[in-house]
Amino acid sequence: MANPAVVLVGADKGGVGKTTVARTLLDYFAIRKIPARAFDTESPKGTLKRFHPDNTTIVDITQVRDQMRIFDTLSEAQVTVIDVRAGLLSTTLQALGDIGFTEAARRGQITFALVHILGPSISSLEEIARTAEQVTGTRYVLVRNYINNTPFFEWDQATYDGYFRRIKEAAEITVPKLNEMAAEQVDLAAVGYLSFVANKGARGEGASYSFVLRGYVRHWLSQIWAEYDRIKLLDTLHPREVIPLRAREAS
Repeated sequence: MANPAVVLVGADKGGVGKTTVARTLLDYFAIRKIPARAFDTESPKGTLKRFHPDNTTIVDITQVRDQMRIFDTLSEAQVTVIDVRAGLLSTTLQALGDIGFTEAARRGQITFALVHILGPSISSLEEIARTAEQVTGTRYVLVRNYINNTPFFEWDQATYDGYFRRIKEAAEITVPKLNEMAAEQVDLAAVGYLSFVANKGARGEGASYSFVLRGYVRHWLSQIWAEYDRIKLLDTLHPREVIPLRAREAS
């Protein structure tokens, strides 16, 4: 890959499943054998790091020293995933503009994708308007995340389309609901979804997770990966021929 790639996962509203999506992205890159690292901005405790401890670093993205830890070292991995804490998306995008990152992405010097997780309220749609100008010329992916069974998107379709059209060439994907018991067991196991499907514990040792719950996670993960394939996410970040994969191949 000629340029380092950055995937920023965020939303200004909390509780919309940002870390869930970041976890599926790290598993997606892992099964594709794309070297990826992650930064968890839920400082100081971290959430993403709990599930992907080996390649995740906790940072305070509002601090210049931690911004340097991320953006001065992009060449250390083909893909850098940044899980942005609730309420910091707009602030982070402003900082990226201030340091010249966004302009470098527009010029093709850095590959940049914003994965914006939408919530169920009209304020979530208004986030699109606030971020549209900041990501002009870069890859923008809007995510409808149903994993928490939230009654999303009951608005008038014309209203939604009006916001969506503000961003040229934006892609839209859906994260379906995961069976509640399966989601709970993965959280208790404190492993990535891919490890859970492969019946591996936190240290890579064999585990004894439920065959049924592993099946639910496998099916759910395959649906999300199919969405990433549909929008050609990997082509954007790592140009090459993409062969569709299913989560069952990891088991």
